[in-house]
Amino acid sequence: MGMMQMSASTDTFSNAAVARTKPVRSLQTASYFAAFVGLGLTIGSFGPTLPGLAAQAGASLGAVSFLFMARSLGYLVGSSRGGRLFDRVRGHTLMASALAVMALMMALVPLAPTLWLLTAALLALGAAEGTLDVGGNVLVVRVHGRGVGPYMNGLHFFFGVGALLAPIVVAQSGQGVKLPYRVIALALLPVTGFLLRPPSPALPLKEEGIPAPRADSRLVALVALFLFLYVGAEVSFGGWIYTYTVSLKLGGATTAAYLTSAFWGALTLGRLLAIPLAARLRPRTVLLCDLAGCLASVGVILLWSDSFAATAAGTLGLGFSMASIFPMTLTLAGRRMTITGRVTGWFIVGASAGSMFLPWLIGQLFERVGPRSTMLVVVLALALAVVVVVSILRSSRVKCSQGVAAD
Repeated sequence: MGMMQMSASTDTFSNAAVARTKPVRSLQTASYFAAFVGLGLTIGSFGPTLPGLAAQAGASLGAVSFLFMARSLGYLVGSSRGGRLFDRVRGHTLMASALAVMALMMALVPLAPTLWLLTAALLALGAAEGTLDVGGNVLVVRVHGRGVGPYMNGLHFFFGVGALLAPIVVAQSGQGVKLPYRVIALALLPVTGFLLRPPSPALPLKEEGIPAPRADSRLVALVALFLFLYVGAEVSFGGWIYTYTVSLKLGGATTAAYLTSAFWGALTLGRLLAIPLAARLRPRTVLLCDLAGCLASVGVILLWSDSFAATAAGTLGLGFSMASIFPMTLTLAGRRMTITGRVTGWFIVGASAGSMFLPWLIGQLFERVGPRSTMLVVVLALALAVVVVVSILRSSRVKCSQGVAAD
C-alpha cells in the first residue's frame, strides 16, 4: 500500500518539475562545493597561524595546543547535534546559518587577547564547522543516491581547494593573524547567500507503520574509529607541519607556510584525480592503496628527518595518498548501510574526536620529546587505521556470506 501511495504521489509531478530536476541538482551540488571551499579555508588557516595565535595570547606552544582540543570539541558537538537536525529540518538554512557563525568567529579570533577568549571563539567555530561538515556529506548523498561516489570526491576536492588557499592567504598577509582571518571571514559571506538559492533536498520519507532502517552498530563504530585515526593523522600533519619545519630549521616561516599549502595542494590534486577513479574502482581497493602510500610517505620523513627535500617529498606523497580516504570511506559505508544524518553525525563525531585528541597529544610531546614526535604519532595512527579498515572489510565478507550485498 505504501509503495502504491508513493507511486501515485510521484505521478503527480508535472513535466516542468521533472525538467527542472537536473538544473536544481546541479545548483544544489555547486552550493555544497562552495560551502566546502569555505570549510577548507577556515580549517587550513589554523596551522600556519598557530605561532601567531600563541603570541597573541601570550602562551607557549604546549598551552596553545589546547586550542586544537577546544575547536575539535566544538566540532564534535556540532556534528553530533547537526546529524540529528539534518534528519528533521531542511538542510540549506541550517548550513547557511553555520557558515554565518563561521564568518563571525573568524572575524572575532584576532580580537581575542587571552587564551580563554580564543578557546571560546574556536569552540564556537568548531561547532559551526562540524554542523556544516555533516550537512554537506548528508545532503550530497540525498541529491545523488548510489551514484554519489564522484560527487563525494568532488565535495572533498573543493574542501582541499579551500585548505590549499588558506596557507597562501596567510603567507601573503605577513606574520600577523588579523588580515588573513578577516579576509576569510569576508569570503564566507557570499557563500552563505548562495546556499539559500536552491531548495533543500527532501527529508527522508518515513512511511507510517514502516520502521526506519537500522544501521549495523558494529560497522558504524568501526567506521567512526577508522575516521578517528585517519582524520586525527590528517589534521595533526596539516596543523603541525608548519611548526615542525620551523622548529627543525628545515626552512623559515614563509617556506613552512608554502610547505603546508603544498600538503593541501597535493591532497586537492589527489581528490581531483580520484573523481573518475571513484566511478571505476572499488572503494576498498582505493582505501588500501591510499593507506600504503601514507605509511611510505611518513616513513620517508622519519628516515631522513634532517632533509628538507625528504620532508617535502613525504609531505607531497602524504597529501596525495590521503586525498580520497575520507570520501571513499563514506562511499564504502554507504554501500553497506543507510546513510542518515544521525549515522553521518556519528562518523563526524569519530573524526572530530581524532582531530581533537591527536593534535593535542602532539602539542604535549612537541616541547618535551621534540618535533619528531609529530611524525611518530602520525605513523602510529595510520598503522592502527590499517588494522581497523581490514576489520571493516572482514565484517563485510561475513555479511556477504550471509546474503547481504557488499561491494
